Amino acid sequence: MSSAPHSNEKKLLVGKINGFFGIQGWVKVFSYTKPRVNILSYSPWSIDVDGELQRIEINNGREQSKTIVAHIKGIDTREDSQKLIGKDIYIDKEQLPELKKGEYYWHELIGFEVFNQKKEKLGLVDYFVETGSNNVLVVKGKKEHWIPYIEPYLVSVDSINKVIFVDWDKDF
Repeated sequence: MSSAPHSNEKKLLVGKINGFFGIQGWVKVFSYTKPRVNILSYSPWSIDVDGELQRIEINNGREQSKTIVAHIKGIDTREDSQKLIGKDIYIDKEQLPELKKGEYYWHELIGFEVFNQKKEKLGLVDYFVETGSNNVLVVKGKKEHWIPYIEPYLVSVDSINKVIFVDWDKDF
């Protein structure tokens, strides 16, 4: 049994097919994008089929109450759509819109080294958490640090050297 790859240099995990919708092959999609419906603006999608990423085209899609539903080209029956349940959805990173200077997508910052203002290394960026009021940088080193990804805690991001400086005590 092969496991689907996580996001990599070229692909970004954006959602998961988590159910079927109706009898004409539509699928329910759990979207990791913000807002959720943005997942429909990316095409093609890629899914893992026997360890290989395979491109799929989306014919149609919409918000349906609290979920997203999509129709995939060539998937026209409930039986076809059931085979896709549980599949992760990836896009090519080139499909992402360009950000303004000084703005970053979270996936771009994973693995950056994090230092405080005393030049003490706190660890590496492992992932981000949304708390509602702001995002939190989860840094893993000797200890795990949950650092708010906002000023005054976020001092600077050096994307060339893959370093983030924060105003944070290593013993905090």
